[in-house]
Amino acid sequence: MGRRNFLVEGVSGAGKTSVAEELERRGYDVVHGDRVLAYYGDPETGERVAQPETLSVEAGYERWIWPVERVKALVADQRHKATFFCGGTRNAGKFMKLFDAVFVLEVDLAILQQRVAGRGTDEFGGQPEQWALIARLQASREGLPEAGIRIDSGRPVGMVVDEIVARCGLG
Repeated sequence: MGRRNFLVEGVSGAGKTSVAEELERRGYDVVHGDRVLAYYGDPETGERVAQPETLSVEAGYERWIWPVERVKALVADQRHKATFFCGGTRNAGKFMKLFDAVFVLEVDLAILQQRVAGRGTDEFGGQPEQWALIARLQASREGLPEAGIRIDSGRPVGMVVDEIVARCGLG
């Protein structure tokens, strides 16, 4: 997809989708990982979970993955100057080295709670057990790339994207 490829990660509610939409509005190539790539599967083998609706919230989180070969193929496509992969995945270690940079969106708990509460009960975070998982992950940073560039996503999305674009050298 891009001669340079970037990953934008963060807990649910940190702003990955909003950043993706703003990057697209600005004309950048974007892969919506949560909408286009993600599925429930085994993080080691990639095998799909037969009945994902039976998973607990925790088990579902641990099995939210991207297809490794598809990510590799998208990264290998050099048609665009840059491509941003935005979304969460528990198997990023399988393809992390393919990205020129990794950004981790961070937001304080109060803003995160406000964002997630605004989603309603039919989206992730709308159920008490889902919110509990999000709050725990926000506090622990579990599952997030350790070496990622931390970005304060509590600011307006335009400012967040300005910083990401600048750090990519795409200004």
